[in-house]
Amino acid sequence: MELLIVGTLEGQIGAASKIAVQQGGQVTLADTIEHGLDVLRSGKSIELVMIDVKLDVYKFISSLEQERINVLVVACGVANDPSLAVKAIKAGAKEYIPLPPDAELIGAVLAAATRESHALIYGDKKTESILKMAKQIAPSEANILLTGESGTGKEIFSRFVHDNSKRANKKFVAVNCAAIPETLLESELFGYEKGAFTGAVARRIGKFEEASDGTLLLDEISEMDIKIQAKLLRAIQEKEIDRIGGKSPIKVNTRIIATSNRNLDEAVKNGTFRQDLYYRLNVVNINIPPLRERMDDVMVLAKHFAKKYSELNDIPLKPISKKAEQKLLNYRWPGNVRELENTIHRAVLLSTGEEIDENAIILDDLSAVISQQAEETQNFSGNTLANMERNLIIDTLKHTMGNRTIAANILGISIRTLRNKLKQYQDEGLDI
Repeated sequence: MELLIVGTLEGQIGAASKIAVQQGGQVTLADTIEHGLDVLRSGKSIELVMIDVKLDVYKFISSLEQERINVLVVACGVANDPSLAVKAIKAGAKEYIPLPPDAELIGAVLAAATRESHALIYGDKKTESILKMAKQIAPSEANILLTGESGTGKEIFSRFVHDNSKRANKKFVAVNCAAIPETLLESELFGYEKGAFTGAVARRIGKFEEASDGTLLLDEISEMDIKIQAKLLRAIQEKEIDRIGGKSPIKVNTRIIATSNRNLDEAVKNGTFRQDLYYRLNVVNINIPPLRERMDDVMVLAKHFAKKYSELNDIPLKPISKKAEQKLLNYRWPGNVRELENTIHRAVLLSTGEEIDENAIILDDLSAVISQQAEETQNFSGNTLANMERNLIIDTLKHTMGNRTIAANILGISIRTLRNKLKQYQDEGLDI
């Protein structure tokens, strides 16, 4: 991942940068807020910003919002003034890291901000067959649509395609269409000119230009607003884009890989996804089966994650016991590879013996929990359908620890629908 450090961090920049690099990050330094904003406007693929808590964090985050720049921000500083940390969090920073930097803490923040490893680990014949197909079509210029449930590893497969393409030495840029609000996604993709809107104090390069000659991953494209789909279609057909507020089109040479965990055929029928765009993207479709249909991947991945998180947390690597292995193989993995990774990370931390035993493998079958809750909710007499729906959505979010993507997947609704429901509940005075 690419990390931007803003400020001097009281001489701790060297140590923080070194730890970030050791955790797989690439670091850019900016000594002032304005310098940091210039870096972000330039189109550089920054995924995480660490800002000195003694700088005006509120001004920095307000500028990001005004200029429609979507990036995760954490504050850093010496731990002798907790009021500054509280002020930074209130200003919108997602986390506070005390200095001198702690390797484990920085590693955890980086892991939360992005998937650190892009290695494709597998042991199942189905996965091998998919990779063979992906490698065959990778050198072409065809757009590719990757489909499959949430958590199956679609982004990692897309990086595999890029790494085996003729564009491998060029940029791979990823945009999560579900995570970025509709009002910001157009700016994120196409950029804008100075003065295009209130807050556009300088030109910003969009992801299409940044990925020109390389690959642009449009993750969860089914969540993209229909109006932006029209601009995307033109960009693909004409190989040119218009910055917001721009006076002339800009030529781009960008290969598109799109992913979706929803049925795009149904979305086309429902009128929420353009049929012509679907045809442009679906030149080659690669469907990635859920983990429960490629069970020979489970233990290969489990051992990989055990090694990864043992090293990350400086814990001696332990073997996975036979009973723990059986427990992993008997589970259906509704959250797929992402859930498996979290399960093994937790097991590495909780294991107390000489091996990772079955007691350290804590499984939360969220699908079963929600199904049970749905049955219980239906028994509440006097409840309106709207109240039952609201209770089910809120309870699902609690069980997914606030992860909206997983919650939407369990509920069988789009992330956009979930976001609209939560906004409605907030407008009604509910504390979300």
